[in-house]
Amino acid sequence: MKGFYLLLVGVAVIGGGVLWYGSQRTPAPAPGAPVAVAAADGFRGYTLGSDSAAIEITEYSDFECPFCASFATVQMPVIREQLIATGKVRWRYRDFPLPTHAYSRFAALAAQCAGEQGKFWEMHDQLFTNHQWAQTGKNPRGLFREFARGLGLDVDKYDACMDGQRYAGRVQASVQEGEARGVKGTPSFYVNGRPYQGRSASDDFKALVDSLTKKHK
Repeated sequence: MKGFYLLLVGVAVIGGGVLWYGSQRTPAPAPGAPVAVAAADGFRGYTLGSDSAAIEITEYSDFECPFCASFATVQMPVIREQLIATGKVRWRYRDFPLPTHAYSRFAALAAQCAGEQGKFWEMHDQLFTNHQWAQTGKNPRGLFREFARGLGLDVDKYDACMDGQRYAGRVQASVQEGEARGVKGTPSFYVNGRPYQGRSASDDFKALVDSLTKKHK
């Protein structure tokens, strides 16, 4: 099993292509990003899967990152089916907006505000599936609002959440947590608290989980 874990967070690869988006953290926030204090509510991220799963995989991700979008749309559906739905894995999502992305924090806030109404993962999927917004350089506020409406959210409550930047502290706390763990780029993964370096293809995660499951038996 030591072969599955390395001491440093490294590259994540899908289908042989590099899927890790590195960026050195800088003190300056992304343009337009709120300067927030750490979350006081102890929130540790939204999860998928059973609370009793023996294996937890934590993903640090950026909604504006193209490699994160590729992972979310190509590999994650298979991981959900093979590992999460079967009770083998609990998946935890943590925000890690990169400072070079103008709207990554805004997107993280949109997902958090959707989560307030029980639709975090649905907004997560919309943001990644319709990733053209990240390529245009235009303010995506109106588009995200349409996503919220399409998901059946109370748009007035969503607007109030966004305007008040209600969950900016949560996002910043997640960033600080990632930095403390040595995260440098996205997507980055931790398996039962250990940094994972390897391909982020669904087959590789399945092989790792199967190996760990056998070890625990």
